[in-house]
Amino acid sequence: MSKLTDVPKRILIGRALHSDRLGETLLPKRIALPVFASDPLSSVAYAPGEVLLVLSIAGVSAYQYSPWIALAVVVLMFTVVASYRQNVHAYPSGGGDYEVANTNLGPRAGLTVASALLVDYVLTVAVSISSGVENLGSAVHFVIEHKVLSAIVMILLLTLMNLRGVKESGKLFAIPTYVFVAAVFIMIGWGAWKGIVLGETMSAPTADFEIEPEQKGLAGFAMVFLLLRAFSSGCAALTGVEAISNGVPAFRKPKSKNAATTLALMGGLAVTMFCGIIGLAMATDVRMAENPAVDLLHNGVPVGPEYVQDPVISQVGEAVFGGGSILFILLATATALVLFLAANTAYNGFPLLGSILAQDRYLPRQLHTRGDRLAFSNGIVLLAGAAILLVWIYDADSTKLIQLYIVGVFVSFTLSQIGMVRHWNRHLRTERDVAARRRMHRSRAINTFGAFFTGMVLVIVLATKFTHGAWVALLGMVIFYGTMTAIRKHYDRVSAEIAAAEGPSDDSVRPSRVHSIVLVSKVHKPTLRALAFAKLTRSDTLEAVSISVDPAETKALREEWDRRGINVPLKILDSPYREITRPVIEYVKGLRSENPRDAVSVYIPEYVVGRWWEHLLHNQSALRLKGRLLFTPGVMVTSVPYQLESSELAKRRAKKRQDWNAPGSVRRGPVDTPRPPKAPTGKG
Repeated sequence: MSKLTDVPKRILIGRALHSDRLGETLLPKRIALPVFASDPLSSVAYAPGEVLLVLSIAGVSAYQYSPWIALAVVVLMFTVVASYRQNVHAYPSGGGDYEVANTNLGPRAGLTVASALLVDYVLTVAVSISSGVENLGSAVHFVIEHKVLSAIVMILLLTLMNLRGVKESGKLFAIPTYVFVAAVFIMIGWGAWKGIVLGETMSAPTADFEIEPEQKGLAGFAMVFLLLRAFSSGCAALTGVEAISNGVPAFRKPKSKNAATTLALMGGLAVTMFCGIIGLAMATDVRMAENPAVDLLHNGVPVGPEYVQDPVISQVGEAVFGGGSILFILLATATALVLFLAANTAYNGFPLLGSILAQDRYLPRQLHTRGDRLAFSNGIVLLAGAAILLVWIYDADSTKLIQLYIVGVFVSFTLSQIGMVRHWNRHLRTERDVAARRRMHRSRAINTFGAFFTGMVLVIVLATKFTHGAWVALLGMVIFYGTMTAIRKHYDRVSAEIAAAEGPSDDSVRPSRVHSIVLVSKVHKPTLRALAFAKLTRSDTLEAVSISVDPAETKALREEWDRRGINVPLKILDSPYREITRPVIEYVKGLRSENPRDAVSVYIPEYVVGRWWEHLLHNQSALRLKGRLLFTPGVMVTSVPYQLESSELAKRRAKKRQDWNAPGSVRRGPVDTPRPPKAPTGKG
């Protein structure tokens, strides 16, 4: 099967890269920004809309609070960015929030942060892809009519791009991200020019719509609760900020400095775009509703289920540029693309965090190894599978999915900042340099404020979003936490069990005798080869064992054995119920119980075939036997292969593929393999 899949694999993800080329995959800042910051940058495409959707519950009059909510989000963004700049300098190894919490608050806090981040990364993919499908669906109706299928296809394409490697996928992501940023800034600048300088009136497509409030006359605590819920929805703009601190090892040197600079750039761009879109949405009278079919009214009549509610950024773009204009189409296309590519933040964060957790024995070790293209392929595939499941369950609806969002982010934000405060306290106890202490005091103050602010937001998020779906994210965190704890306990138990003793033990004592058994069905070439190999090992006793299922075949085997004069005793085990495995197992266990200090070595002749379907026709009994014998203490199982003609044909096919030249390889010329320098001859 590996031969069958090798060619498609190479076509899809490219040639395998040598381990010493890992340094070539490190990212400069211009590529790292779209790779690690595409999530917070792209969230400005849906975060403003989420604010307006929540405020619409109280009607259009509640929209007046949106600038204040935007201001609160901006303050929070600057706080988190400033806090994480301290993180990347203090912990540049790539553990990010997990390493900070694990080192300063203990393994349980570290595992809580890791669980939160893993859930958040899965949600990042699901939300970004679903939102991208909705944006693209405003222009391509087929996409919106088949939302789930379109979302799954995009996840698979993104997975394939990431399997080709971080740097290669980063180059593909850079152009759409920068085009999106440029398009949004052009929209904000052109909208401000038209509105402030030229005095033109810009109207969104929904400007003449009315909103039927779900809750009329909200005041007091109810209004405060609604504003807090709108603020928590707007905090979606902060998702992905932590990915840079997790991805410091992927930056070029100086790693920490480049990561901190990228964080600052990301924060400045995201804040400006978020505020600009909120401002233009207010200026163009955008109307949004959680249930537009009923709550949006046109000329006093509900718009009905046929109405498709476009995102805020699309409505603002149409108001500023005009529907169908080149700039509007460019903005819509770039928005859809960057929302798809925003999931790449998770594709870089999840596998890297999974690798660190696997190294700490909290996840399967397979997640720690790099694939052919030096990416953590197993983590990428695991992330894609989880995101596809989530998209399928929630019908690729970003409004439903976003209710699950940001809980994990603020859990990791808060615990990370508390951990950083402890980090600075610990260092301040030993540091004597005045300048260094001054810097530490400043950093501690930033992290203290960050811990307070993000902790307060976490409480708000839990209070306002718990019944709207946040409980699902918390359940996911509990499942991840429990699973990783169980995996760690298993690895610890196995480590303790297999640890070599200091003195002599039963495992290091030589067995008294070795009793060898060759399993025989017929006298043919594989049997004779297995017998010859067993004789070569010079065990204390050697016998051939066969299972009697058909008396006629058993009689023929005995006659052939005697006729050839094979000087190995042949033992026949009766099997009245025609079983092959159980009689062998019982016989081997009997030998072990009679002589517990003896070792039993079982030799099984096996065919080596070259076609995948031939595996279904041969060696099935051998596989069952080996599977059962593995659980029998003191028993060693040896497969004695016999290569059939089809295996030789497969070998020749493999050699032919190895010698095959890809189209264009003659023009490119052969790849020169560097040769070691010749040793000096001593001649002058």
